[in-house]
Amino acid sequence: MIRAKKSLGQNFLSDAQVARRIVESVSPQATDIILEIGPGTGALTMLLLERSGYVVAIEIDRRLIDELRHELSAKNLLIVEADALAIDWNDLIKEAINSWRELRGSQSAEPRVRIVANLPYYISTPIIERLMSLRGRLFDLTLMLQDEVVDRITSKPGTREYGYLSVLVQFHAEATKLFEVSPSAFKPAPKVQSAILHLIMRERPVVEVSDERKFFALVGAAFAQRRKTILNNLKAAAAALNFKQPIDAALRSAGIEPQRRAETLSLAEFGALHRALYES
Repeated sequence: MIRAKKSLGQNFLSDAQVARRIVESVSPQATDIILEIGPGTGALTMLLLERSGYVVAIEIDRRLIDELRHELSAKNLLIVEADALAIDWNDLIKEAINSWRELRGSQSAEPRVRIVANLPYYISTPIIERLMSLRGRLFDLTLMLQDEVVDRITSKPGTREYGYLSVLVQFHAEATKLFEVSPSAFKPAPKVQSAILHLIMRERPVVEVSDERKFFALVGAAFAQRRKTILNNLKAAAAALNFKQPIDAALRSAGIEPQRRAETLSLAEFGALHRALYES
């Protein structure tokens, strides 16, 4: 048995019943390409291979890669040694689609590209940010995350958990918490509860904005100090964000009271504020 590396945040899924439940929730089809981040010891990989058209397992730990290559042999499997934060996702998706077509024939219809991942808790947010940037390439994502992170992502305006990550994900995807997973399902057992998050990528963002980079910079600034009002947080960021309109006037135009806090603003209100600050 390979020992988990604490430095990589490894907790290997060891409960076969939980693994089957996750794969059932994914419901892979022969027309699907599954990109699995962090296959670990292969608990999900083996089940995904049985039902998916093609599986790309992305792993950073050479010990696990050697074990997976020894244990798993299938024409529809590609094991890639890479860091999920550094890999070129567009190139990987293109390679996976080409390989899938070679197996099924060049005239096959366009496959669905789907993510399945057991993400290390300490890097889950930056990986999610990377994956959200692939909105036009991905069909959906099924992610194992820390329970409180799932609650943050799926939270609504006006709640304590609602924040930048909530806006980021809900802008790009429909988010649903599927079920919780006990620490006992892993070896070694983590000190926190886990949960399964399902994200269906939107064809279009939930709100239309002229510049997504500026939009998320604005959202980040709005949540910079949660106890401060939206007015004060925007004033602190004004020089860096180079607003085209005065903050007070933009808030009035967007119908937002200056004394509100960012956690009370809906995605539609953030979109209206972006337009008021950056468009004439």
